[in-house]
Amino acid sequence: MRFHSFASLALSATMLAGVSFSVHAQAPSGDFRAAVQAVRQACDSDTKQYCADKQGREVFACLRQNSDKLSQGCKDAMAKLPQRRPAAPPPDQQ
Repeated sequence: MRFHSFASLALSATMLAGVSFSVHAQAPSGDFRAAVQAVRQACDSDTKQYCADKQGREVFACLRQNSDKLSQGCKDAMAKLPQRRPAAPPPDQQ
């Protein structure tokens, strides 16, 4: 019984470490966070005008959808936003 408990504990710790690593590996870089902050500042009035009812990622999608209406400063900040690669599909879908 002791071996089973130890093995379960070791497996749980290994799985938890894997989850922690995968979450950390997908965290945005400092450059990305800085670019997002620049977009928020440059696009503040555009966001209020075109995307006031949106929150979080929806704001960026809304800004992209209204790109032809945005101020030049907002367009410039959006252009500097690094493109993030889409997350890999779960292993069972590859």
